[in-house]
Amino acid sequence: MRSLRTLLAAALSALALPLAVTATAPGAAATTAAAAAAVAGAPTTVPALQQWTAGAGSFTFGPTSRIVVDPASASQVADDAATFATDLSALEGRTVEVVQGTPSPGDIALALGATGLPAEGYRMTVGSSIVVSGATATGAFWGTRTVLQLLHQGPTIAAGTARDWPVKSERGLMIDTGRNFFPVPWVERQIRDMAYLKENYLHLHLSDTFGFRLESSTHPEITSAQHYSKQDVADLIALGDRYHVTIVPEIDMPGHMDAILSGELAVGKDYRLKDGRGKVSAGFIDLTDPGARQLISDLITEYEPLFTSSRYWHLGADEYVTDYASYPQLLGYARANYGPDATAKDTYYGFVNWADSIVRAGGRTMRMWNDGIGTGDGTLTPNADIVVEYWYDYGATPQQLIDSGHTISNESWDPTYYVYGGAKPNTTWMYETWNADRFQGTNTVTDPGRNLGSKLHVWCDTPSAETVDRTAAGIRYPLRGLAQMTWGSPKPVSTYAAFVPLMDAIGRDPLWPGPNTSGDLAQGRPATASSTETPDFPAAGATDGDASTRWSSQYADPSWLRIDLGSVRTVSRVVLAWEAAYGKDYRIQMSNDGTTWTTVYTRANGTGGTETLTGFTGSGRYIRMYGTARGTRWGYSLWSFQVYGT
Repeated sequence: MRSLRTLLAAALSALALPLAVTATAPGAAATTAAAAAAVAGAPTTVPALQQWTAGAGSFTFGPTSRIVVDPASASQVADDAATFATDLSALEGRTVEVVQGTPSPGDIALALGATGLPAEGYRMTVGSSIVVSGATATGAFWGTRTVLQLLHQGPTIAAGTARDWPVKSERGLMIDTGRNFFPVPWVERQIRDMAYLKENYLHLHLSDTFGFRLESSTHPEITSAQHYSKQDVADLIALGDRYHVTIVPEIDMPGHMDAILSGELAVGKDYRLKDGRGKVSAGFIDLTDPGARQLISDLITEYEPLFTSSRYWHLGADEYVTDYASYPQLLGYARANYGPDATAKDTYYGFVNWADSIVRAGGRTMRMWNDGIGTGDGTLTPNADIVVEYWYDYGATPQQLIDSGHTISNESWDPTYYVYGGAKPNTTWMYETWNADRFQGTNTVTDPGRNLGSKLHVWCDTPSAETVDRTAAGIRYPLRGLAQMTWGSPKPVSTYAAFVPLMDAIGRDPLWPGPNTSGDLAQGRPATASSTETPDFPAAGATDGDASTRWSSQYADPSWLRIDLGSVRTVSRVVLAWEAAYGKDYRIQMSNDGTTWTTVYTRANGTGGTETLTGFTGSGRYIRMYGTARGTRWGYSLWSFQVYGT
């Protein structure tokens, strides 16, 4: 699916034709997403609000403001209130209290009971206090994201009432961690930032040419050195659950299986597809081999229960054989199993339906890419219950897929593909012309309700082309543009150039690490260290608020970096931005006197990058990172050591 991406993007953009699509929410007027006028006077949010009615007066968040939960809704929204408090505390630089009862001026209230809205809808009333009422807990949670964005811009919000809901049920991000490994902290940051934008779907492409990224108990031989443990997956899913982001796995089969097939070959099992002359394919599995089928069944069966929050399993099923005549065994298998009139392509279609039966037995719905689904090239067709993700105009059109019974989603290359070493999203065209019901190649559908939505896709065709931190910066604006276009509210401004300042105004989610972050108790405070690599990398380099300076230790365990916070502080969050030389095992410790230390957080098997540490509370005047095991042969090196609390 990825190898053809970079050749046609400019031409396809030039051929793009605008399309207006009408979407109606229960109890709300129809909105033409591509052409609707901005909601007059609405406060700045991304995505923009569907409806806003201005009121008199304003709300101000102050030093005693609280989050107040409606007692009648407490059991449903308590967890979301706690997540909101964590984020709001990070934004405000103090611990924001959560209580039950009736809000006072300056408080933010959470409740359920909003009527006339879809399940993800909410109503927000801004007066002396703010009341967010969701149609469901998810709707109320999206309302808290709106409040965070508004408070990011300042403590005072103009009075009024918003009614807000998404047009598309799926809005999100796909990352190709199969070819380029994305560390757990990086994925965690994306989950929180997606939720900040009311995006709810994270697709993990877990296997491809250069890697298989899951710990395996059934086939450990295929697991790459850089991979996610099953505990990592459980932790990511738990974070996704807290932020209402579903994590959907993809193990790409029967193509793009290079890493899996090479792992099997290493233990003496050759499942690679060979053509009639004996030429071996590194990435295609031989669907006629019973052992190959068992391998595929093993992997689906092992991992399907692991992804507990997902109703889906993604098979991939893209870019398999195109020259079926070169593989006579595929034709022989098809006729032996599907009848004398079967074609070689029926072996592929039969495989897709066989895999679908395994997925359905596990209680999930299967998804696949569209490019393998043709018209009139077999006696079989993919089961209608399979969701088809349309990325390019090969084979059956989106409308033909719907007519065949499929639900679809719009994953069009242009403008949703971010390719390492290749094409990047045309965000201007995305915002000004495209919409979520305009498919690749100017394809349209008659029933937009059969289109679940869209995602931004990070494809790592050339893994060395950029760093994961560069990727995080590169997808910032496209992800926000996609949020606007899939939420489907009236666009706040007509041009992308005018939309950029609005994206900048709402910023990142409050837990996103960065220099000069408001509320950082460590910034500018005195720092000392067990050692420094050279005078160029002093301890103060991690607390000076400058993203271009750092502290580096000598190449020894243990090593530590200590910060004097000036007085006794209560700390509930630490952000460590590691340079390439990172700490694999370390502790966060606090002390009142700088001599006797208490461990408040322990990190084992860290992966570097930027790590946001939460879920603890500690107290003391001094705080330190105490490293016990280096992640590289070098020392410990921190671009920044940020501390948050009261």
